[in-house]
Amino acid sequence: MLSMTATINGWQCSGFHCKQYARMPEISLTSRGFLKVGTLDSKTPTTAGLNSSALTYVGDYGYASRNMNRGGIHVVSPDLSSPSPGFAVGFLEAFDDEYDGVIIDPNKLPSSANAFASALRAALSKWKLKGRKGIWLKILSEQVDLVPIAIKEGFQYHHAEPGYVMLTYWIPDYPCMLPASPSHQIGVGGFVINDKKEVLAVKEKCPCNCSNVWKMPTGYINKSEDIFCGAMREVKEETGVDTSFLKMVAFRHAHMLAFDKSDILFVCMLRPLSYEIAIDEKEIQAAMWMPLDEFVGQPFYEEDHLSRKVIGACVAAYEDRYSGFTAHELTSKLDGQSSLLYYDCSSG
Repeated sequence: MLSMTATINGWQCSGFHCKQYARMPEISLTSRGFLKVGTLDSKTPTTAGLNSSALTYVGDYGYASRNMNRGGIHVVSPDLSSPSPGFAVGFLEAFDDEYDGVIIDPNKLPSSANAFASALRAALSKWKLKGRKGIWLKILSEQVDLVPIAIKEGFQYHHAEPGYVMLTYWIPDYPCMLPASPSHQIGVGGFVINDKKEVLAVKEKCPCNCSNVWKMPTGYINKSEDIFCGAMREVKEETGVDTSFLKMVAFRHAHMLAFDKSDILFVCMLRPLSYEIAIDEKEIQAAMWMPLDEFVGQPFYEEDHLSRKVIGACVAAYEDRYSGFTAHELTSKLDGQSSLLYYDCSSG
């Protein structure tokens, strides 16, 4: 079961589980400025607070000005509703990261496409001269019209989340050293066994090979959720049974599964705190407390050596023949953050 993956009618099945800052960098335009075609003369209209000597023509996108107070780039768009005071000014802001890169502030992007393109080109030229490396550009969903402009300027897609898309630009002429986009999905399984040697087993609603197999509750962990908490939550959601974490028993690592991503499934041993079952009918056909011998004796597990090995480790942990890994909260001096370390402390 752990070695199988399939996508059928919108269900993704893999393994046991099936589931429907800092300072602002100085950016300026000088007499040697970026994308400079020519400077304005006294006949060129100006906007409030800007004079002709402070403006530089940067091609079809409009005019850019040097902001002496904020250290950024103003871009004056040629898209005017009136001759003089109608200039729309956009402002590009960014800050350095700790790897000689730059993170562009998504909340300060110019709303005008022309302003954005001009500011982006000018900023890239400046960052190249300053020896910057990786540029990170988050574009929010309401700014989606800016994505094609950034792609045209050489940015690459990195990843997307609800609400934004992240783009990157690598400046040096050697291979890109920016971290790749997320490559793994994290799944959890909860092996719950009571004092009667009965296993909490479920049958899932999915048109795949495991649809008629009694199995442990499984699923994917949520963002910022601890592994054992995800296992306890999945058991609760699918069966209504409350549990407590005992130990991590095993994990399986597989590749090229859903969306060509890798998949890690952590199997946790849980102690039941309640026994009444109430299934989630959207995902689960049925759930029951099944005698261990009957659970292990299913033909599917007789034929699937990986799944059988996982269940064997769970049974050994239940019978105190295998220690597994328990969770310990520790703080690292590297980042000052508290996190969970899973390890076998049976030897002290």
